[in-house]
Amino acid sequence: MRYSSAVPSARLVVLACLAAALSPAAPPNVVFFLADDLGWRDLGCYGSQFYETPNIDGLARSGARFTQAYAACPVCSPTRASIMTGKYPVRLRVTDYISPSGGNQPEQWNRNTILLPSSYSDRMPLEEVTMAEAFRESGYATFFAGKWHMGPEGYWPEDQGFDQNEGGWEHGGPWGGDNYFSPYGNPNLDDGPEREYLPLRLARETRRFISAQRDSPFFAYLSFYSVHTPLMTTQELEDKYAAKAAKFSFAGPRFLEEGFREARQVQDHAVYGGMVEALDTAVGMVLDALEENGLASKTIVVFMSDNGGLSTSEGSPTANLPLRGGKGWMYEGGIREPMLIRAPGVTEPGVTIDAPVTSVDFYPTLLELAGLRKRPDQHVDGTSLVPALRGEPFNRAPLYWHYPHYGNQGGAPSGALRAGDWKLIKWYEDSSIEVYNLANDPGERYNLAGLLPERSKSLQERLEAWLGDVDANMPAKNPKYDPDEPSGRYPPDRR
Repeated sequence: MRYSSAVPSARLVVLACLAAALSPAAPPNVVFFLADDLGWRDLGCYGSQFYETPNIDGLARSGARFTQAYAACPVCSPTRASIMTGKYPVRLRVTDYISPSGGNQPEQWNRNTILLPSSYSDRMPLEEVTMAEAFRESGYATFFAGKWHMGPEGYWPEDQGFDQNEGGWEHGGPWGGDNYFSPYGNPNLDDGPEREYLPLRLARETRRFISAQRDSPFFAYLSFYSVHTPLMTTQELEDKYAAKAAKFSFAGPRFLEEGFREARQVQDHAVYGGMVEALDTAVGMVLDALEENGLASKTIVVFMSDNGGLSTSEGSPTANLPLRGGKGWMYEGGIREPMLIRAPGVTEPGVTIDAPVTSVDFYPTLLELAGLRKRPDQHVDGTSLVPALRGEPFNRAPLYWHYPHYGNQGGAPSGALRAGDWKLIKWYEDSSIEVYNLANDPGERYNLAGLLPERSKSLQERLEAWLGDVDANMPAKNPKYDPDEPSGRYPPDRR
């Protein structure tokens, strides 16, 4: 390649500078990482002393770390729909995890529970203008990799705004083939070399997309299957964490009673540790691709999990202490998540944001950061977090939850409200309430409902008003419930 050695005239320099000043800045790219079932304390930057997550910890140091960020639901599909639509899941009627078999719908319910779970939609409506569609309509190339779990064929990522789909379909886990290892048995992901590990494959696909699109704006959504069951990692990583666990000391009981279940109190599960590290490695591969292509300073990066860590069921591989409960529960361990945002030119490196926020807030936030027009009729429940990211005063309106179902982890139909430091949980089985001051009691050990009747009444009235406003789908009495038989909230081996 030949270069001119001539010195440009002063006039040409002035014209070039003027043109640069008048031309609009290139819109930023967006990379969104969504983990599955990753608990609030499963990262080093959130206090884990067992799992190793250097890449995600580095992302936290380079951007903003939220300490009180919430998923819109204690299980996966509803939270994922809330991110894509900017709406609380109840408005979409996607209020439980989507089961392709329909086994958690009331007409197929066979567990001995006081209530029948509410019926719900098993797909995110095509009528919603998803965040991916908003970016694509603004000229962005859009890419999806990993877990979708928001409807059958016809409702997959390619039907909801994504140009490319690598691995997204109706299932909530890597249930085909050899699960987390190739062959995958996934209609939207070609098999790789034998024993290729899924999170690393998804990262490689994302890297390829970034490299191909480096000269034009893109929205890349890497939605991991990790760390959802089945619990599977490489032998090398399992051996590493087994050796680490053998040296890891923990004072206190390994499990404590939580309703009809027991909740894990210590992080020392070797296979889960390997899964967390592999997730971190995959995130690092994508962040490296941004650096290698000169895009790190032009790309907004988000990291989030879709619900709390699995602590009361299915192997109970992690602990969410000091938070109570885990996936499937309305306690903090089921809904509070690790959340990071790095927005070049907006976020200060290493800043901590303590304001309560929720997953419906991503839609308006990312539109504003990218300089795109807001869609208030779409992201009706979301609030832009840009003021908080800039370090300005920020006071989010109350947060709401509605889960009219029995999870697989022991939780029961319930609703919740957080207003300031105060949190109310209402259990739909008996209309009982629990009230906590999270500033003083983040572990939700001291129910203040009986001590503070006026505040409790006020919080409950606000929750009830919201449920009415959104026309919430509610559970019904179970005519087959037998109080003399074991509760369906017990784990399967105790029913």
